[in-house]
Formats: sequence, C-alpha cells, structure tokens
Amino acid sequence: MAKITEKFLLARASPKNKTLEQIQTLNLSLLALKCKDLPVKLLSRLQSLESWDLSGNRLEELPQGLALPSLRSLDLSDNEMEDVTTLDSLTGLEELKLDGNIYITVNDEYKLMVLLPKLKMYNDKYIGSRADHIRHTSSSILHNRVVAVWATKFGVLETNSQEKVEDMERDFVATAQCSIQFGPNSTRDYIRWRVGILAKEYLRSLLQRTEEGDKSQEPIITKENNVINSPVKRKQSLLHQDLQLTPRKRARGDACSSPSKDSPGALHLTRQRAGPAGAVRASPRKAASAQLAASPAVKTPRRILVEQPPPKEDSGRPKRRATGDRGLPTSTATPVDREGSPRKRSCIRPRPPPREEGERVQLKPLHVLQCHSKQNSPEDFSTALWACAFQPLPHGGGDTSCFTAGGRLVATCGGDSICVIDCETGLVMKKYKVPGEEFFTLGWSTVQMSRDNGAPARPCAVLAAGGKRGLVTLTHPQSNVAYGEFRASRKALSTLRFSPRQGNLLFTGAYDNKITLWDIGGVDSQYKYKASQLMVLECSSTPLHLCLPPASPDTALLAATDSGLHCFNTQLSPGSGKRAAEMEITFPIYKQEDKDHSYRTIDGLGFLTNDIVASKCHLQPSIYLWSLGQTQGQAKRRGSVAAVLLAELQWATTSVPYLSLSTCPEEGYLVCGDDRGRLWSYSLHNLLLENNHQRRELVPPTEVLEWPAPLMRNSSPVEVPSINSVAMGQGLSYLVALSDKNMVVVWKREDSS
Repeated sequence: MAKITEKFLLARASPKNKTLEQIQTLNLSLLALKCKDLPVKLLSRLQSLESWDLSGNRLEELPQGLALPSLRSLDLSDNEMEDVTTLDSLTGLEELKLDGNIYITVNDEYKLMVLLPKLKMYNDKYIGSRADHIRHTSSSILHNRVVAVWATKFGVLETNSQEKVEDMERDFVATAQCSIQFGPNSTRDYIRWRVGILAKEYLRSLLQRTEEGDKSQEPIITKENNVINSPVKRKQSLLHQDLQLTPRKRARGDACSSPSKDSPGALHLTRQRAGPAGAVRASPRKAASAQLAASPAVKTPRRILVEQPPPKEDSGRPKRRATGDRGLPTSTATPVDREGSPRKRSCIRPRPPPREEGERVQLKPLHVLQCHSKQNSPEDFSTALWACAFQPLPHGGGDTSCFTAGGRLVATCGGDSICVIDCETGLVMKKYKVPGEEFFTLGWSTVQMSRDNGAPARPCAVLAAGGKRGLVTLTHPQSNVAYGEFRASRKALSTLRFSPRQGNLLFTGAYDNKITLWDIGGVDSQYKYKASQLMVLECSSTPLHLCLPPASPDTALLAATDSGLHCFNTQLSPGSGKRAAEMEITFPIYKQEDKDHSYRTIDGLGFLTNDIVASKCHLQPSIYLWSLGQTQGQAKRRGSVAAVLLAELQWATTSVPYLSLSTCPEEGYLVCGDDRGRLWSYSLHNLLLENNHQRRELVPPTEVLEWPAPLMRNSSPVEVPSINSVAMGQGLSYLVALSDKNMVVVWKREDSS
C-alpha cells in the first residue's frame, strides 16, 4: 500500500497537473486503502477535483471533514463501506457507485438521497425522481407526524436550563422514533434515522422562535404561558437512542400470551417418531453479510403447547395453572402476578432431590415457542435460532432482588430479536428487536449499579448479545431497558463469554479471527457506562466457542475455532496488547483427515468439572471427554499437544455443522442435539468419579429425547429441525433447545415440581 503524498497524488491524476488545486480526475483504485490512510488536510486541497475513483479498496467510511466542493462523481465500488453518513460533506455529488459493498442496505441508499441533495445517478442508474420523492414528499409526511407527536405527547417546552432542553430533546427524539411507522419494513432503519433528524430540527426551531418571541401558527406552549390547552403526556424514553429496539414498558397485565385455542394458526405437539433427516444445510452464520429484511415488533409471540395429562393433586390440593394462556391446556405452573412474573415468595426454586449416580433425569416437553418469527408470522419456520443461556443465580446467597424468577428465565436469540422467556409459564417476558441485525450469541452477567445520594451499589443482571453488525447490545431485562451498544468488531460477532469471577469482563469472538477482552464496567442510575478494550487474542480462524477454566478463569481461555482448539494466556498485565495462542490441543480423529474430510472445526465445548472438558469436532460421530490439567502437563513448549482422553461418548452421525453441546456440572449431565431434532443426554456421575482412568469403549447415551413433532392445524407436520443450541438451568430443572426452524423447546424435569 502506497503512502498518500502530494507527489503520489500528482502521479495518479489524469491529465497530469503541476499542483493539487488543478487536479480534476484522480484514480486511487486497488490500493488496499483504509480510512486512516486518507489524509484529510492534503486531500482538501483538491478544490477542482470532479471525478474520484476509490474502487477496490478497504474503506469502511470516509474521513470526517473532507471538503471537496467541485466533486461530482465518486466511485466507491468493491470496498467495505458501512457508514454512508460520512459522505455528508460531499454535497455536490451527482454520481455515486457503491456496488460490491456487502454491508450497504436499502436504508443506506435512502440516507444517501437525503444527505446528497444533487445525487441523480446511483450505481449507473438514474434515481432523480425517486430521490426527489424521498427528499421532499416523504420528508414532509414525516415532518407532519413529528409535529403531531409533539402536540399530542409533549406540548410543554421547558426552557429553564440547557440540561432540561437536552433531556427534552432526548425524550422527544426517542418517542418520535418509537411512535412513527412509515413505509415498508425494509426501510425501518432509515425512517428511524430520518425521524431523529426531523425531531431535532423541529425542536430547535421551537426554541429559536421562543427566544425570538415570534408567535407562529404552530402552538408553542411554555411553562411561562400559564395556559395549557391539553394535559402534558410524557412518554418514558429509551435510554439509548441509537438502538432500534422495540420493547417499551408494558402496562401491568400485558404479558405476552399464546393464541386462543381456536386460532387457525395454532400448533399442537404430538408424540410421534421423528421423520427422516432434512437436507444438509450450508455452514450457518457464514452468511453474516447477507442482508436481512427487518420485521416489526411482534405483539403476541406464538406458543405451541405440548398436550399434557390433567395435573396431579399433591396432598389433596390441585396445582395451579399459568395465567394468560386464554384457556389453552398447560402444564402446572408456580403462581404468577399480573405481569406474568413469579411472586417473590417463590423467587428461587428449591433444588430437586438428589438422585443416584448414573440415574437418568426424567424430562418432559413443556412448551414450544415460535417467538422469533418475522412479522409475527405463524408460517415462519426458516429463522434460525443460535444461542440460549439461563440467567445465573448469585453466588453465596447474595442479594437476589435483580434475579426475577430465579433459575427459570432463559434468554434466546435468533434473527433480529432477543427474547427472555419464563420456562415455567412459557411467557415471553421481554423482547428486543434490532432491525437489520442477526443475532448469533448472547450471555448473562452481573455488574454493579451505583446509586445516588451515596447509597451502596447493588447488583444488576445484564444481558449482552451480538451478531452480524459486529455490535454488542447491552440490556437490563428487569427494567426493560436497552442501555447501550458498542462496536466490538468490523466483522460479525460469532461468540461472547463473560468472566464468571469478574462480571464486567467480556470476551468477544468475531469473523475477523480475533478474540477481544472488554471491560464494560458498571452502570449508574442513568444507565451510563463505559466500555474499554483490554486485550486482543489472535486466532487462525473464526472462534466459535469460548470457555474459561473454572479453576483459573482470570488467566486462561480455551477457544474452539474453525481450525482447531487453542489455549490462550489471558492474565492482564501492563501493555497486554495482542497475543497469540500458547498451544493447540489436538485430537485422535485428526489422523483420519483426508482431502474430503476435515475434523478441525470444534463446534462444541464445555466444562463438566474444574478439569474435565467435553468437546466435539464437526463430522465426528462422538464427543470427547478429556483432562485439561493432564493435557497441559504434557506441553513442554509452545505448539501442539495431544488431548489426554478419558472417555468417548457415542453421538449422532451427521454432516451438519455448529450443533453445540451443553453441560450441567452440578448434575454431571451433558446434552447435545442433532440434525433430527433429538437430544442426546448423558448422565456421567460414575464416569466423572473415574477421571484418572481411561475408558476405551464407546459410552452410549443415557437417553435420547425424540423430537416432540409439532403439527400445524389442518396441515402437515413441521419438518424435523436441527438443534443448534442447548442450555440447562440450575439443578437441571429445565432444559431449553433451539432449532434452525424458529422453535424454542422447553423441557421440564419431572421430579423438580
């Protein structure tokens, strides 16, 4: 890559000129340039530049402050452009090319039509008429709706202090963005962006008129007027305006419920033998750059209920049923309040009675939810769900006020939404949508929330999620607040993991083959936070799963990647910077590789004890159990070391990748789904007691739970899905499985009621 200098620019100009100020055509294509390589001060001397070719570079945005008043034609094709708003200073542009930029969406195209008032040619197509409609007609309609939001939901202009004005602006912008719906769903991001601009412009015009004492035809009501025509209605704002998330505070009793019993789109579950396996899918999540159509907020998530026998009586008292199900037959449930949340007296579920070593856990299907549907469509069986995690309970019996429905809440992600589900009632308690996003990973943690007036900080259970956009979204589900997001990578995020010992430390893995350690800190009473980067770990391929050894979570990390399993030193020290893997852990199945079969993709990883690790390789019909301590003891220097195997568990034969496993250390249980909707479960108490002895024979599963086989009314059975992810709650009270066909299956332990 050549350095951009005055001499270099003169050499790339056509025709040749003696000074930069005379250059009219400039070709800087195919130079692998990034934004930081463009010197603003030097380029701003190109006052006569009319045509600029920047195609075939690695630009994600243009530098701020670039002033090129004569520029009429710009070629940015085949770059990595993401932020088109950085082109706002090029107001004279008439022709623009952005072909080959995979992150550019229709929302970005609409933004360009507003930002560039003279733009007529886009990707060699005339857009003059459409651009004029966007700039004038549509903007006028949106302006009128912004004015209506002000008149109906605000109306009082507080000018007492600059701080109040800023607070009002934040409230007004957030309310307008949430209230105004216009155009197709695919342009939702643009509408939100445009409404935000119009709302700020309108409020500033009101302030200007108030300061000038100009009485306009549009009503301006201030506290000094002593006349208020309508009651003031202030909607609570989202605390982070850049996030396009759709839950607002629900009224009490407005918990999501399932469709009525007679709904034609309702689904039933019957105990059937699973059908034949479907076609092998392409590698999922590799399509992170594909554009997704945004869907509106789902008002009523679809629920599929397993047919259950009548509830048994216990000591002569019938068990209660969950509320809010509109008469649908459900399994027994703990009492719930009007929001669907469990009452405080049952916050933490008692642990189930101990079982004999090796005894299988009795699990029964309880609910199947279709809560990630695009446009709330009951026909959506294509949205793939990727990750789920139970909200952890505090250690040491600490304050549990932030841990509602203790042990029963599970978070799921897939498509453009995140759901928080109460496993007992089957209610979707919270739902967050980010149009244009595709979530691949999530995780819970506990951070400290500081309080005013010197009150002691309290624990705050937060949920982080990431996906295609490379952003980490931070939410506080208990308060129904999405309080922030930060960019963790320019590429899609594949996995994330919080430190179990320090809840503010977050590892993120991305498709740029890097794992980054972040300190997200705590939050204050206004949900202000600060995320800072601490360390970067460099991988040879995409990280898929991250595990912190229970015995040393502050100093080591295991990373399962597309090219093997690697161990990193994560101990923080001054100038940590970038680090490479200390060693690679290899497995016997690698010896069977040939030109048609590679077993290096580690798509399942988890700890069963402080030392015993479970892992599986793509295409491997088994799961390895091995000792981390003994394996590390064999490593004499950096490089590869063979895993010290303790046992090999029989598993399904499949070519479908990314079917992850889950472990429950306190119960000695391991579960992994397959491509036929089945859950292979292993009770490993006896085996774990023999961790110093190797078992040569293949260990069969304790039980294989068949797919519950849901049926659409008046339709054929739902195609058997692949189980992408599994999670087990504390004490294995619940088991949750996510499919690649938009279904969340909740299983309940029968002896846990």
